[in-house]
Amino acid sequence: MKRIVTIQDISCVGKCSLTVALPVISACGVEASVIPTAVLSTHTAFNNFSFCDLTDEIEPVTEIWKKEKISFDAIYTGYLGSFRQIELMEKLFDDFRTEENIIFIDPVMGDHGKLYPGFSQEFADRMARLCSKADVIVPNLTEAAFMLREEYKEYGYTEEYVRDILKKLAALGCKNAVLTGVSFDEGKVGVMAYNKENDRFSAYYTEKINASFHGTGDVFSSACVGALMRGLSLEGALKTAANYTVESIKASMRDKDNNWYGVNFEEAIPYLLKELNSNR
Repeated sequence: MKRIVTIQDISCVGKCSLTVALPVISACGVEASVIPTAVLSTHTAFNNFSFCDLTDEIEPVTEIWKKEKISFDAIYTGYLGSFRQIELMEKLFDDFRTEENIIFIDPVMGDHGKLYPGFSQEFADRMARLCSKADVIVPNLTEAAFMLREEYKEYGYTEEYVRDILKKLAALGCKNAVLTGVSFDEGKVGVMAYNKENDRFSAYYTEKINASFHGTGDVFSSACVGALMRGLSLEGALKTAANYTVESIKASMRDKDNNWYGVNFEEAIPYLLKELNSNR
């Protein structure tokens, strides 16, 4: 069985980060190991929440892993909350990278043209340096624009604009750059990817649903890295993850009692399993 380690925060209530990554990766038939970077009572969209920083626990955990000679088939980072955590991820990559495993980075920092509270342009610059070490990065357009110090365009951009952004992301040093939330048509949204080694673009689009839920990016990334570990190509993994995310949103919209703070990704897990088999 393949083993992924995912490093991000955990909200005790709130469908995001580790509370998404653990069950989704496990559902893919892949072992999920974790390093929680912080524990929150709820995610930060709630009116009130507690926060416990676990940055100082990261190195002790990884030192034990090294002594136990534990290895990972994929290293997957999500939300990182400080410059120190980025530094620790660079060390973790150096310590646990092998010729066979992959590093998958979701540089969670912002959306709709704005960085999340607490982040700055300097943090985005630092995240760009971390992304240089990755095999796959999956920023949205906002995160890509800040990492590249490029103009952000929410609407009316062209395919040439997206291709240029992808090539510049790959020039940071990563092998595969993926942009999420790409849309050239009012009724469609999807992902476009660029493989630097073979100079090849690929894209996949789904129907655009007029609804917004928290945590869909974490659903997408977790399903994508899980699918990669099940042997799917990057194109197949992106298709699987995009379809599963849409199905999770649909499941939430069918539920009259759905929780505003996340999607019903659990209900859509049987769909994910079908996608994993059909997109091989």
